[in-house]
Amino acid sequence: MKRKMRKNLILFLSILLFGTLLAACSSKEGSGDSPAAKENSESAADTDSSADSAEENGAEEESAAETESRDPIPLGSFSMEDIDGNLFTENSFADYDLTFVNVFATWCSPCIREIPDLEELHQNMKDKGVNVVGIVLDTADGEGGADPEALETAKLLAEETGATYPFLIPDAGLMNGLLTGVQAVPTSFFVDSDGNLVGNVYTGSRSLEDWTEIVNQELEALEAAQ
Repeated sequence: MKRKMRKNLILFLSILLFGTLLAACSSKEGSGDSPAAKENSESAADTDSSADSAEENGAEEESAAETESRDPIPLGSFSMEDIDGNLFTENSFADYDLTFVNVFATWCSPCIREIPDLEELHQNMKDKGVNVVGIVLDTADGEGGADPEALETAKLLAEETGATYPFLIPDAGLMNGLLTGVQAVPTSFFVDSDGNLVGNVYTGSRSLEDWTEIVNQELEALEAAQ
């Protein structure tokens, strides 16, 4: 059962993320920084993205980085710590109706530029039952621990950008294999209060206005499905 769930999770993101590298960094970039990033780079698309040109064309090509919704898929049990040592598990999703999960890396410029907007989104959407969580892909050391250099960089980023939402360190199982399907960063997806993947997967950075519209749409879709 666990093996089947893991395969479903990997297939879920692998299919949804194929060819969706808008306003994003290939996970191959910076892959020498940590074992976890290196592991993900083996299946990454060999694509070089220009953040400036991607942002200019983002509105026209947004559909290329957005995928059709799939039926809810259970994430299963996992345990991570954030960069301050606080525990985050599948049970943490129960505190909110919907959680926006943003997978990024400390070496990815589009990822870093949108953090202040994601923090504002975090503050604006709390009253609607929406949480924001970051997963810092390159902070994992590949053995369930943290890469010291990337961890320090992540802490500095949180401080400099004013982010108060948690920055999580991937666990040894890479969230039951889900993170192995991430081919580009930032990649964002949604989890409901029961710990299920729901809605669409989005690759690439976006403006606060765009993310607000997307979150509202995903929230409406979730409510309509209940």
